[in-house]
Amino acid sequence: MAVADTPVAFSPPGRPARGVAEAIAGLGTPFWVVAAILLLMPLIASPFWLVQIFAYAIILGMVALSLMFLAGYGGIVSLVQMTVAAFAGYLVAILGDSAIAQISLKWPWWTAVPVAIVLATIFGTVSGALSVRTEGIYTIMITLAIASAFYYLALQNYTIFNGFSGFNGIAPPHFLGVDWRDTIPFYYLCLGCGALAYGAVLYVARAPFGLALQGTRDNPRRMAALGFNVAAHRIAAYTFASVIAAAAGVLLVWYQGQISPGTAGIGPVVDVLIIAVVGGLSRPIGPFVGALVYVLLRTFSLDLLEAVGLDGKRFQLLIGLGFLVIVLFSPGGLVGIFERLRERYLRGRDARSSAMGAPGRGP
Repeated sequence: MAVADTPVAFSPPGRPARGVAEAIAGLGTPFWVVAAILLLMPLIASPFWLVQIFAYAIILGMVALSLMFLAGYGGIVSLVQMTVAAFAGYLVAILGDSAIAQISLKWPWWTAVPVAIVLATIFGTVSGALSVRTEGIYTIMITLAIASAFYYLALQNYTIFNGFSGFNGIAPPHFLGVDWRDTIPFYYLCLGCGALAYGAVLYVARAPFGLALQGTRDNPRRMAALGFNVAAHRIAAYTFASVIAAAAGVLLVWYQGQISPGTAGIGPVVDVLIIAVVGGLSRPIGPFVGALVYVLLRTFSLDLLEAVGLDGKRFQLLIGLGFLVIVLFSPGGLVGIFERLRERYLRGRDARSSAMGAPGRGP
């Protein structure tokens, strides 16, 4: 599945296509307005909105961002990204501290977290190596098979994964004099990690590796003829995406305070795909937009359905209908809708300016 993106000219080796300063300047006023609102959110939002809505949306957005990087820049639709995040979460519980004292090794967080991210990244890389030589539906099926295998392993293994019950009593650490379990620190921790992941994807997409990856997406045979190792680039893309997904998995287990096989189930795996598609696979901001919409629907659709006399347990139906509407009318997702509206507004403004500047139309 190849996803179109804004064409970017190739740059000299070792240098991004555009400088960091130019990329930041080109983000536009809407980006900085949203960034300012997010930074000031603790002043205007309740703890519920900070953690249950925005922090959770950022975490899911990071997982979907890893999928978007693979699909948008590499043309690879991977369903293993949520599994990578869940694997990292499990490792934090196993290597660190939890209420299951007979399994958890009680390593300090500054050891458990990096090891969890590294091992989860290796897991994602190996998964990518098994699937990069396939395309389309075959890639989807291989990654789905890996996700299903991990789910049943976690469900049935009690020695390492504690089976159906999983782990609970997992809390963010206390360091730098801050208790990261508190609402505002945890929100800023998620916001900072989300911003780093977003910035990393923007930078890599404009770096020589990202440009070569987009070339393998558009024409792998031509890139191979030019001397590029297509499989190696795709495996490296899995590695980069897995780092983002693994970091999100650490935040997710801290957010939930527990982890169980349901975190790696087929439902969450498909939800991440829905989030990425609804937000838009052509821009890194799309997964975060899709995640926010998904969390809002999941949180409030039950009350909305009950308010109109329907069964609140069918909130997934509302999410599915929204997904179908967006995909049918905007293959580019919500970000695609915004861009089309902005282009229409700019064309209208340019037309009005031209009309006012035409001979005989001046004041």
